[in-house]
Amino acid sequence: MNLHRPAPATLILLAGISAAMHVGKLPTAIPVLREAMDLTLVQAGFLVSLVQLAGMSFGLAVGLAADSLGLKRTMVTGLLLLSVASLLGGATSSAGSLMLLRSVEGMGFLLASMPAPSLIHRVVAPPRVDSTLGLWGAYMPFGTAIALVAGPFALDAMGWRGWWWLLAALSLGMGLWIWRKLPSDRRVQVEPAVETGWWIRLRQTLSAPGPWLVALTFATYSGQWLAVIGFLPSVLAASGIGPATAGAATALVAAVNIVGNIAAGRLLQRGAAPQSLLYAGFATMMTGAFVAFAPVVGSLPPGWEAGVRYAAIVAFSLVGGLIPGTLFVLAVRLAPARDTVSTTVGWMQQCSSVGQFLCPPVVGWVASVTGGWSWSWTVTGACALAGAMLAWRTGRLTRRPQAQEAPT
Repeated sequence: MNLHRPAPATLILLAGISAAMHVGKLPTAIPVLREAMDLTLVQAGFLVSLVQLAGMSFGLAVGLAADSLGLKRTMVTGLLLLSVASLLGGATSSAGSLMLLRSVEGMGFLLASMPAPSLIHRVVAPPRVDSTLGLWGAYMPFGTAIALVAGPFALDAMGWRGWWWLLAALSLGMGLWIWRKLPSDRRVQVEPAVETGWWIRLRQTLSAPGPWLVALTFATYSGQWLAVIGFLPSVLAASGIGPATAGAATALVAAVNIVGNIAAGRLLQRGAAPQSLLYAGFATMMTGAFVAFAPVVGSLPPGWEAGVRYAAIVAFSLVGGLIPGTLFVLAVRLAPARDTVSTTVGWMQQCSSVGQFLCPPVVGWVASVTGGWSWSWTVTGACALAGAMLAWRTGRLTRRPQAQEAPT
């Protein structure tokens, strides 16, 4: 591939990956930050989830505004905001300031990632939209995995401050590359736009069942996935595993999620039922978390116990990856009109951020109260059960003839 003239969809994916690295930069740094700033487990949980505060508060508003502001312009603004917040975060010495800047990073992450599905829908040929959206669904685990692998080495070489500054430079460079190489907002538009007032688009989106279903389902998935990934290095460290090994093991768990995302896009392109993919993902996540954390596996020999628990977490992420890949496709299919795709994705992002904001601190609180991680599966299991129930409702909706038609 010519790196000087990459395909627009490739640039969009790279932008998402660079933004997701800011989410993934924290888990391996938690032990260092807890020692440097005397953080509790609950505070660490909020530090993991505060990046979702902006999406939780403004996802729908940004989705409404993105088409008017320009999708490319919105994405570049997000990358630059991530760069500034990470630069300042690396210079702070207080936990409060770091948490505040983590929230600012969340706004940058929202602006950088939210326009992508709508952009993909515009710049990719219709036969490849589902598979490309499935690939886009892998941006989070891909970026997280890279950060988890690189994090321990960066922390050893330059400390947590240098790690923050390195990612600030990466986001700045990515923002400039997007600005120079991605087609302008005028050229991306493939058909004349019909101006629709924001209030009409908001009412269309929130009065339709499809956006609610994909948004709430995404919340049940993303909250439990981030909680497990966010605390896994700490769980492994508590078992006596070194930071580099724990980071690599967590990166593998995040990376296999990519396979599920890509598989979802391919399977949907070949006619698989979205409901079936969602069922498979949530059932595996529920079972995997139970096996990984419940005391019942403790009766196995020590070597077997560690292997079985880790394999369960890998399955949790691998098959769970079917869920976001499916939901990004459904967000486009179930948007009530073409000019509400960004609004639908914004609402999905907002609900997803609520799940990611709440679930890690709850898991951290349960671990603190119970004195270990053995009851963490109750939180993730409740999320998986709720997701399966929403998948049942989504399946009924997608079986209607009109739900299969592309938004017009």
